[in-house]
Amino acid sequence: MNEIAQPKSWLDTIKAFKHPRVVTMLFFGISAGLPLLLIFSSLSLWLREAGVERAAVTYFSWAALGYSFKFVWAPLVDSLPVPLLTRFFGRRRAWLLLSQMMIMLAIAAMAFIDPATSTLATMAWAAVLLGFSSATQDIVIDAYRIESAEPEMQALMSSTYIAGYRIGMLMAGAGALFLATHFGSTMGDYDYQAWQTTYLLMAALMLIGMITTLIVKEPESNTSYTAQSNQHYLGFFFLFILAVAGFVSSFYFTSDIATTAKSALTGVVANSHLAGFLVELARLAFALTMAAVVAKMVVKSGLVQGKQVLDTYVEPIHDFFQRYGWSLAWLLLALIGLYRISDIVMGVIANVFYLDLGFTKPEIASVVKTFGLLMTIVGGFLGGILAVRFGVLKILFLGALLSALTNLLFMLLAQMGHDMTMLYIVISADNLSAGLASAAFIAFLSSLTNISFTAVQYAIFSSLMTLLPKILGGYSGTMVETMGYQQFFLLTAVMGIPVLLLILWTNKRFDIDHGV
Repeated sequence: MNEIAQPKSWLDTIKAFKHPRVVTMLFFGISAGLPLLLIFSSLSLWLREAGVERAAVTYFSWAALGYSFKFVWAPLVDSLPVPLLTRFFGRRRAWLLLSQMMIMLAIAAMAFIDPATSTLATMAWAAVLLGFSSATQDIVIDAYRIESAEPEMQALMSSTYIAGYRIGMLMAGAGALFLATHFGSTMGDYDYQAWQTTYLLMAALMLIGMITTLIVKEPESNTSYTAQSNQHYLGFFFLFILAVAGFVSSFYFTSDIATTAKSALTGVVANSHLAGFLVELARLAFALTMAAVVAKMVVKSGLVQGKQVLDTYVEPIHDFFQRYGWSLAWLLLALIGLYRISDIVMGVIANVFYLDLGFTKPEIASVVKTFGLLMTIVGGFLGGILAVRFGVLKILFLGALLSALTNLLFMLLAQMGHDMTMLYIVISADNLSAGLASAAFIAFLSSLTNISFTAVQYAIFSSLMTLLPKILGGYSGTMVETMGYQQFFLLTAVMGIPVLLLILWTNKRFDIDHGV
């Protein structure tokens, strides 16, 4: 790992942004942020212009489930070399190149599929490949960031990564929509060639990440890996494929049963949303069980040794609890799982809220998307600087406090209605606090990882941090219908109080510099 001197003054802190490792994360951030909206908003608009029904359009959001379950194959990324590439580029850069090439391939494949004339299944498979490849790239970039610089630089690297990520999202979001419109496709006048050209240009933009990967050096701590036999690597690969097949098959074959169960349970609990959640939770548990059964059968067959599976999947978790002890480990996991609950639950309904207040789409695009992006980037840089100067946990507390307080500003906006000045104030405060909190939080998560299990542990942390907030966020619309916007925003602000208490408790027991 490169030795980087701890900044001694405010000027030194700002100058540290010029360090090659810090600048590298800006370009990797662009590469990571680019694919996301090509699965979500941009693809959704493309499908709608092509005449695809809304219900079918929403199904495509499932293609991004790889982001939530990337911890499943993170151990493979951590332990398996890429044939030929690893020998020449090192383990991290080899996986980066492979994932970036697969992202380019997936985006290009989507470009050559016209949803108006082709079967949607073909587009769906290309979107799934894009989600899987992009999530894999995220795994490797996170590991690269943690391994390539000292802990005191993680906040600054997180800041530039957030800035790059938002820029990448802007390119794939507003940029893709602008290009598609410029090339001649609109809601009333669909033009496949316009979208094809747009997605091919998006694929070309992935060269930013690939060129960066070719230029940078492999982290020194990770220039070597423990070589295993080809049978070992093939065994792990087939173990993963068969376990995933068992997981997917269980979902496919229980779809009819789930539909019947939802109808029956709705009559019992008198709440269709709750019934749907419970049934899908049961399906998820069953699918995970089936995947575990398949994996156990593969181990019993002798294709993979049980000890190797334990070392790859269980040891990273055991290491975390061993280093921090059970009580502190559970405290840290609780903080990770709850830290973003306030802003994620509120953010799910935000765009609907703006529309309900009478703001037009151009107003939302200019203020919320464009101006909000700028504020997020500023907040990210500010969070990185402050974290270096005052410590990560203090800025973690400040970010959580500001995130909760800014939700109260949404209450005021709900009272004032269509007020552009107030919208600018709310978006400024909300995005500044979100950027600040994100920079500190990424640095905090990075400090918790063991360099021996970087990809696995960080993938688990990053998946855990959005799990509960996303589940609750799915019910935000029901909450608003029940209690109204003002009470809902108050509730989301109150959700931030336990987070503040957890940070104070953690600060007493956890030394981020020594991990105890």
